[in-house]
Amino acid sequence: MSEPLRLGIAGLGTVGAGVVKIVQQKADLLQTRSGRKIVISAVSARNRDKDRGVSLADYAWEDDPVALAKRDDVDLLVELMGGSDGPAKAATEAALKAGKDVVTANKALLAHHGQALAELAESTGAVLRFEAAVAGGIPVIKALTEGLAANRITRVMGVMNGTCNYILTRMEGAGLSYQEAFAEADGLGYLEADPELDVGGIDAGHKLSLLSSIAFGTQVAFDAVELEGIGRVSIDDIRQAADMGYRIKLLGVCRLTERGLEQSMAPSLVPATSPLGQLEGGTNMVVIEGDDVGQIVLRGAGAGEGPTASAVMGDVMDIARGTRLSTFGAPASALVAATSAQATTPAPYYLRMALADRPGALAKVAAALGEAGVSINRLRQYGQSTTADTAPVLIVTHKTTRAALDSALAAMAETGVVHGSPVALRIEAV
Repeated sequence: MSEPLRLGIAGLGTVGAGVVKIVQQKADLLQTRSGRKIVISAVSARNRDKDRGVSLADYAWEDDPVALAKRDDVDLLVELMGGSDGPAKAATEAALKAGKDVVTANKALLAHHGQALAELAESTGAVLRFEAAVAGGIPVIKALTEGLAANRITRVMGVMNGTCNYILTRMEGAGLSYQEAFAEADGLGYLEADPELDVGGIDAGHKLSLLSSIAFGTQVAFDAVELEGIGRVSIDDIRQAADMGYRIKLLGVCRLTERGLEQSMAPSLVPATSPLGQLEGGTNMVVIEGDDVGQIVLRGAGAGEGPTASAVMGDVMDIARGTRLSTFGAPASALVAATSAQATTPAPYYLRMALADRPGALAKVAAALGEAGVSINRLRQYGQSTTADTAPVLIVTHKTTRAALDSALAAMAETGVVHGSPVALRIEAV
């Protein structure tokens, strides 16, 4: 019989405690399905005395996660500390240098250092897996690296931050302002310690950059992701988008074009009747399109103790079975440094602006759009806004490039009839 697979768990927060529970409560199931006994040898966290709702009495304790990674009785490091640098990076590097496999839920670490860590893993024959780093319990990494490995992926898109989706759906469902929905999410403990990681799109951008690498065989390029958070989305935008048959989502989209790799994480409109349009609350969804498989939709819990710990253990069990895969689905040496491209694929856009309530104002806006080559599909002008001298105007364009739209917006700013900065959101076909 095979020797047990001995885990060292670094980080005992919500997910770490969840992993311990699975190993303790499902030992027979794990052994039956993986063909090997899975045990915990040692653990590490910042606070040894904290009550985590699970017994740690049978495990050795290490204050230093690097020391944990180097222990002779640890075959596999489970890194659940978080953070792009510091102890998480040091412990992961220590394990890989020693030829030990690593399973992590740390998207920031991989988004910033994924290529170097993949190269290190391959140089020592170790495996680095990260299913739990993207979309919680949804097995999207496994889908891309295994189930869809024979496809040329044409587009990956999805809602990858449950907190943002919760805020946007609460705004719509309860008629809340952004500030009110944000405060509610904060009160429920949904936001990161630095809320900008969530509402600024950074957390979701990390995940998108990892999916791009696997989907298109490129080196991770988080710095090239076009990021825009949800802070400018108003209840008016949500209501008016709904009036036009759309819902607003913080949507990640990546595709490889002739001009380069497009990666964007920004508020976008999707058809209300589409799978993405029907997504509620804190749930995540990833849509993958391949040349042979067509479109597939993966939906599930994007965070939380159970779903994320489940994803961690899926990777652990693969390693216990002897499955050895390259970190990003192809050898690190084969990953190319893709040319980054602004999202140039033409699409319709939603525009909302406060227009001066005087004759000829709308004609000037239409002229600015026309001169930039942007044609209007639908236009609605509402009654006066709270400031008596302006009126809200909503425009949906025909397909155009972002460059053409930016040119039109710059020309509008010179007309003197547009108050403030217009809101411009891409409409993504699903």
